[in-house]
Amino acid sequence: QVQLVESGGGSVQAGGSLRLSCAASGRTFSTYAMGWFRQAPGKEREFVAAISRSGGTTYYADSVLGRFTISRDNTENTVYLQMNSVKPEDTAVYCCAATGALIVGNFLRRENEYDYWGQGTQVTVSS
Repeated sequence: QVQLVESGGGSVQAGGSLRLSCAASGRTFSTYAMGWFRQAPGKEREFVAAISRSGGTTYYADSVLGRFTISRDNTENTVYLQMNSVKPEDTAVYCCAATGALIVGNFLRRENEYDYWGQGTQVTVSS
């Protein structure tokens, strides 16, 4: 079992930055690949970014590539999402997720591959 708790959301003006954190419980954090997903009002949840167990490989949605950076600290059981140059269309509830499956690449973009989810943190970007 893994429990995930996000933090760092809030309100920011377009062009600004935010850093989201996701703290995981348990001693086996390094055995999980991690992902960030978001859901805007009236829209389906969508993939944002993912990172491999070691942190050596990352994946991004085209809409955030070059603006967002996912990273992890396996000694702190935490995954981060650095959001730069944010846009109003980034407004959403951001959730982190963990998967223990041995999957890589495009499989990490699929929300049904993830076993554990956090409650989410709201990010609001004003123009």
